[in-house]
Amino acid sequence: MKQYYPLMHMLLIHQYFLEDNAGGGSRWNEMARVWVRERHSVTVIAGDVHYMSGKSADNKGKRFSMSENQDGVEVIRCKLSRRYHHSFSGRLLGYISFACAAIYVGLRFARSKYDCIIVSSPSLLVGIPGLLLSKWKRVPLVLEIRDLWPESAIETGVLKNKWLISLAYRFEKYLYRKSKLINVLTPAFRERLIRDKSVVPGKIIVIPNAADFRWSERALRNACASGLRKELGLEGKFVIIYVGAHGLANDLMQLVEAATLLRGTDAHFLLIGDGMQKRMLMEEVDSRQLTNVSFLDPVSKEQIFDYVLMADVGVAILKKAEIFKTVYSNKTFDYFSCKKPVLMAIDGVSRELVEQAEAGMFTEPENSEELVKKIRIYMNDHELMAKHGKNGYRFVHAHFDREKLAKELLERIESQLEVTGKSATFDDRKVN
Repeated sequence: MKQYYPLMHMLLIHQYFLEDNAGGGSRWNEMARVWVRERHSVTVIAGDVHYMSGKSADNKGKRFSMSENQDGVEVIRCKLSRRYHHSFSGRLLGYISFACAAIYVGLRFARSKYDCIIVSSPSLLVGIPGLLLSKWKRVPLVLEIRDLWPESAIETGVLKNKWLISLAYRFEKYLYRKSKLINVLTPAFRERLIRDKSVVPGKIIVIPNAADFRWSERALRNACASGLRKELGLEGKFVIIYVGAHGLANDLMQLVEAATLLRGTDAHFLLIGDGMQKRMLMEEVDSRQLTNVSFLDPVSKEQIFDYVLMADVGVAILKKAEIFKTVYSNKTFDYFSCKKPVLMAIDGVSRELVEQAEAGMFTEPENSEELVKKIRIYMNDHELMAKHGKNGYRFVHAHFDREKLAKELLERIESQLEVTGKSATFDDRKVN
């Protein structure tokens, strides 16, 4: 007789689940790692194109590949369109191709017994395979909203077609209604869903982005900032670091403008990442003959903390839009965990976060002169800079520890969906 174990098996549909050691947002890589360590099982359906660089994984020409990552998570990758960064139509094609591929993969390859299906946006189109597979497999659907769509696409000018906008809103409403549980990343998201979209409050939970102390504590113990500064030619410079996507929503021309105003000082901007506007930004820096801006390609999650530690301050920045007042900047938590103060060029809840923690300074988005003013304050007051850095470190340890929040999300899924994990036998699960 087979023995049953109270372990859960989750199927996660996430287009941009990172490969091992890839740079970028690793929220779900870390969540899944914690869940597997807690003796649950996670299978991920993902695409093979990185959301920042547009580069694809090496699947040796296969349309689908199955493997286990370094954390014991089973990952099924789908070969997708390579035109994600070329245009809106290219991005839309990427979303559509993943939605179609995920349905096929869910039926053809992801055939274990699952306790729930988790779908993580953007985009909303990822909800299509979530809905169909949850109905087919007869398991509850958990929806995670990382960006409010379609509002984000509309306010950044990415989505303009009135017919598509109307269709997106109708599908969004249907998706919220069919989801058994909805996780949002900020309290402001929760308020918007209840107030503007009439979502039942009882099905919404808030598990935000957070700091990955596994990496930051290792970097703090082994820090060698002087060596990295020398390697990058930044000795004696006041380094302002930006880590993340170089896209329309980020509007990094604000940093180029600030660098122009700070020409001739010790201030140096280090931008690490990739995106559809990176080439334009590099060309703009060259045309202005700026020597105080450097660009680096994305580096691994482990390595990025060495670069953050080497810098003096971190900057979080987005385009000036009402919708971005509802978001937390992902990299803010990484800056905090490395004891770096944050220049927050995002209004709303991100501003409130920095001010509540007393761990940085707000600067109005798209106001490069004010950003320069705040940079000069830190350049002239290293004691304040160190104080804000320590405040941020204490704050995220108390409130935004990813490991704790991963366990909390797991508990909420278990309690609110009444998932017991008894649907699968020992033979169906891998126990680490």
